[in-house]
Amino acid sequence: MAIQQGGAEQPLSGLNWRPMRPDDIEAVVNVARVSFPDHFEDQACFENRLALYPRGCFVLADDGPAKGYLIAYPWRDASAPPLNTVIEGLPAEPTLIYLHDLALHPEARGGGVTGAIVERLADQATEDGWPAIALVAVNDAARFWSRHGFEPVEAEGMAEKLASYGDDARYMVRSLG
Repeated sequence: MAIQQGGAEQPLSGLNWRPMRPDDIEAVVNVARVSFPDHFEDQACFENRLALYPRGCFVLADDGPAKGYLIAYPWRDASAPPLNTVIEGLPAEPTLIYLHDLALHPEARGGGVTGAIVERLADQATEDGWPAIALVAVNDAARFWSRHGFEPVEAEGMAEKLASYGDDARYMVRSLG
């Protein structure tokens, strides 16, 4: 992985994806604040998702604070939880994995590290028997997600929910298996 400094790429050594821990939450909130200023979620939201489904929570880190994160959990098709909410529990009959967030601190962008964690999540979801991963693409990220195998889906009942995410929000699904 590398960053641009003075026109030349400089390596960011030691950054790897690993399972998220409770002591990572403060750094995750900081990455979220920089990455999603228009869709910011409180610390309680991140703590909630880690407590509900730690298997779907990862950070990009070295020996210091996290420089990125991915959060995913079982959910229902054609649905997305409201932004910045604590959910009481996972659905009784989830149908897929919902990729809630993937974000990198600006210092960690441009090194191609997102592909590794998206594929790790897809492999894990496939092994666990999930048929698909869904997400809501924001901030003009639909092309990015398309490169990772996600396709836009017109889901009945999602238009109102997507409006809360912004004009460019797209519900997208990647089939597995």
